[in-house]
Amino acid sequence: MAKTAIFRGVVCFAVSIAAVTPSLAGGLERGGYNIDLLFDPSDYVLDSSATFVAPQRKVENARDNPLKSGPLPASWSRTADDSENFWSTRIGAKASIGDFGDCMFDYSQPWGAHLNPGIWQGSSYNIETKVKSHNYATTCRVKFDLGKGDFSIIGGGFYQELSGYKYRQVLGPAVLGLNPAWSSFSGVGKLEMEGDGWGWRAGMAYEIPEIAFRASLVYNSAVDHDLTGFADVRGIPQTPPSISPTLAKYGGKLVPIYGSVSMPDSIELKVQSGIAPDWLAFGSVKWTDWSQIQVIPFCAVGTSPCVPSGADTLNTLDLFYRDGWTISGGVGHKFNEQWSGAVSLTWDRGTSTVIGTQTDTWTLGTQIVYSPNKNIEFKIAGALGLLTSGSSSINGGPCGAGFTCGNEAGYDFGNDLVAAISTGVKVKF
Repeated sequence: MAKTAIFRGVVCFAVSIAAVTPSLAGGLERGGYNIDLLFDPSDYVLDSSATFVAPQRKVENARDNPLKSGPLPASWSRTADDSENFWSTRIGAKASIGDFGDCMFDYSQPWGAHLNPGIWQGSSYNIETKVKSHNYATTCRVKFDLGKGDFSIIGGGFYQELSGYKYRQVLGPAVLGLNPAWSSFSGVGKLEMEGDGWGWRAGMAYEIPEIAFRASLVYNSAVDHDLTGFADVRGIPQTPPSISPTLAKYGGKLVPIYGSVSMPDSIELKVQSGIAPDWLAFGSVKWTDWSQIQVIPFCAVGTSPCVPSGADTLNTLDLFYRDGWTISGGVGHKFNEQWSGAVSLTWDRGTSTVIGTQTDTWTLGTQIVYSPNKNIEFKIAGALGLLTSGSSSINGGPCGAGFTCGNEAGYDFGNDLVAAISTGVKVKF
């Protein structure tokens, strides 16, 4: 029991530092999935946190493909600030079911993105894109005595909402200038979509409380979203088929659209253990199936099939992702009865391939926890990361027989910084 008391002060906070680093991960990941609250030793817990992330990704040497939207004005910038700051919140509650097990309920924002380069030489690819999500989950575990510790079977389900929009320059000023009747059009189109779906999780864990040891393996299923919305092409004229068969049919209209996407499944292994009085080591490895998302087409309602190369395809989200891997490790220390701290290092493999800015990321994270009494904790965490350099090809990638997507523009980017800060409060009794 003495060892349990020594280690317990660092068990709860040390793994929660990982809540900051998913906001810096690849793909569309923001808050990700996190069920660490399920293992809190208190009978009843309320936990909330808010994370602010400031990525500083800048793109340069932008090159427009004149075969897509027509030549863009030379005065449009070849550099842009690609990323926007964002907030990610999480709220959870956990309750013990006697000695039988525990259940938790939580709200999170697992997925999101906000790219806002504005008017630049890559405007035919993207002016602004924003994706956001809401996730409502219930997760439980059943515990069994096994050897020196407890073995748990974990299961749960979640309901997820996804929405977003995208602006891009479909026709450039040079093309609009071909016809005086087109002079009042901006050439900018907008896609807006939303959808929802259900997912589930399953896993197992083994704990030895005496030495603060815990190993958990959890699988989160993919979530299939049937997307609906509209493509606003009222700022784009109806053109001859020789310019665009799609605009010849839909130019100047507000068009109901549909599409689909499967947000990725993932599997994560987490391990922690006391290594000395008041010291804890922890680490994790996570795989996320981002490669299932390549190109997402959006087509006019009533048409089929919906493929990137179709004449009824109003827009596409061209991502060309590969699978993501995230590896993290760190140590935590209990300074006294009121103060604890932790530090971690995380590597996230970039998910971008032929296009995009999602390269490898290295992140150093720290957290401080203040507990004025046994019923409440105040947490503050910070992270500083390096976004590694790369380039996005103007050649794009294949997305159907003889068809290419993501080839509207090319650009380069150097090593950039990302910073994050998170605050939270936990009440337990």
